[in-house]
Amino acid sequence: MSELARDDYRYTYNDYCEIDDSNRYEVIDGELYMMSSPSSRHQLVVGEMYVQLYEKLQGKSCTPYVSPMDVRLFYEEDGLDDTVVQPDVFVVCDKDKNGKNSINGAPDFVIEVLSPSNSIFEIILKQEAYERSGVKEYWMIDSDKKELMMFELVDSVFYGERKKLAGVEKVKCLGINVDLDRVISVIST
Repeated sequence: MSELARDDYRYTYNDYCEIDDSNRYEVIDGELYMMSSPSSRHQLVVGEMYVQLYEKLQGKSCTPYVSPMDVRLFYEEDGLDDTVVQPDVFVVCDKDKNGKNSINGAPDFVIEVLSPSNSIFEIILKQEAYERSGVKEYWMIDSDKKELMMFELVDSVFYGERKKLAGVEKVKCLGINVDLDRVISVIST
């Protein structure tokens, strides 16, 4: 990334594609951000959420995905869009958004599992980008605090609530139940 890293430069999807090991980076509003490696607990929670969505969306029009997968929130055919993220887990219901190497447009549902190294980034910058792009439902899971923050897009604004993972067995997303007890069991491993 050496010659690409410049403070005064606005990165596009085209620039992003030229970065060696681009799956270690995200671009939001033209700013390049390096992602740290996830912890084992982070990956267990991501895996559990993906498995549940995969199981429950079988035979439906929506498809779950897991990172690393490029999501171009504000897709432009010429590659000049300047926001490319890799949500931990996400669901796309519009098959027209499935590009050859990326998802081209906002997913319907996004889950980010917070890590100490990226919490501020995901809480502020990514949440704002998801909101602006039209993600319908957005969850953040804080495995350290054992909390779930759930946001729903209403009139282009996220409205949300915070829940403790313990004591709340199931919650709905995309009309399906997600079993939070299963998430708690992986966190406790």
